[in-house]
Amino acid sequence: MLSSSLKRRLAATLAVGATTLGLVTVTSAPAQAAAICGGNVSVYGTLPDGRLTYTAIAPNTGDRVKTLIGANLGFTPKAMATLNFNTVLVTSTAGELYRVDIQTNDNALVLAGVTKIWDGGWTFDKMTYDGAGHLYGTVAGQLHRYNVSQAKPSGPAHIAKHVVIDEGFVLKTLAAAGDDVLVASTADGRLLSYQINGVGDWESSQLKGSGWSAVDSLVSPGGGLYYGRTNGGMYWYHDADPTDGKGDDIAYHPGDPVDASGWTQSLLSAFASDCTYQPPAPPTPTPSTKGGQIARSEIMSRAVNWLNRDIPYSQSAYASDPDGDHTYRTDCSGFVSMAWHASTSYTTASLPSVSTTISKSDLQPGDALNTSDGHVVLFEKWIDKGAGKFSYIHESNPNDDMMRGQDYLNGGSDGRIAGHAASGYVALRYDKTVNG
Repeated sequence: MLSSSLKRRLAATLAVGATTLGLVTVTSAPAQAAAICGGNVSVYGTLPDGRLTYTAIAPNTGDRVKTLIGANLGFTPKAMATLNFNTVLVTSTAGELYRVDIQTNDNALVLAGVTKIWDGGWTFDKMTYDGAGHLYGTVAGQLHRYNVSQAKPSGPAHIAKHVVIDEGFVLKTLAAAGDDVLVASTADGRLLSYQINGVGDWESSQLKGSGWSAVDSLVSPGGGLYYGRTNGGMYWYHDADPTDGKGDDIAYHPGDPVDASGWTQSLLSAFASDCTYQPPAPPTPTPSTKGGQIARSEIMSRAVNWLNRDIPYSQSAYASDPDGDHTYRTDCSGFVSMAWHASTSYTTASLPSVSTTISKSDLQPGDALNTSDGHVVLFEKWIDKGAGKFSYIHESNPNDDMMRGQDYLNGGSDGRIAGHAASGYVALRYDKTVNG
């Protein structure tokens, strides 16, 4: 427990930092613990006059612990990314890349040096580092990625393997929330998350469809913690499960902000590895019996078994399921019946008798898309839910047999899913499916 004198000294220290930066301290009851963090959240920033700032925030309460202001960087900053606790990359409006080394951010923010490590070409409007070796930047709607191989990189030898991930990343804010995981907001108020797998290979989820248009800066220390600045105030949010691609479990703290006003930095950046997310151990699903309840994870495991075995397509032949105890017809509907561990091999006409029609936007792993003209595919996962892009597994045809495919709910450019009119598909959920 802090002594009264120590509490007074701490309050005085915070007041000095708050007054200098224009921050105000807001006190409130502690909120529930938000993430697993090694200490306070580290947020660096630059003021309009070019001075570097450092703010420490208690992750479990959202309280600002301290704010320190350092020297002028000596150039006009444009974008910044925090590599680690004492190393920040900052670009200039002239396209140069600088490494800013922090000697200490304990009781004062003291710089060890500002080193130009790239002469030009760094024109990103936003930049962020994921804490796991990947530096991201956006410019003209393109998302770029570099590999960073040193804690204190000195130039192209340590910031290399530059690739353009894709087009279409027109974002208002951008932050890294973990290894190749990005969060961003858009001008129309959406909150998005991205899993970046490689060039042209990424998945997007819409966490919120509106309400984030006033956020002009977004940072994340990882662990499902997000900090967004709105009208000069800094607000904090906790995503209970940052891996699920959903935003209905994001806790807001509007009455308990980090600060209600005073955040005037032109740039902000957090160290993305301050916090981690530890998922709860999932319960072990009870193995299904033929015609009984079945967990989604088991449905997908059974489906992948036939995919890996590349079971040949036939409307008359039968093949064993993963248990080896039952056989199912080896066409598209027989495959889905096998994945569901159904009591028999249903047809596309009879699958609706053991399932419920759902909205296509509610599709989850193990559900199905069934079309009236005789084909059914097993839904695997969303790739970009906002765009309606998904992956699926199906017993396709006598020439291709078992296949994994990707398509759009509207069929994309040809209006078809797996060769059949997208408009004819109905989303089905097996009546015996349980989560797990």
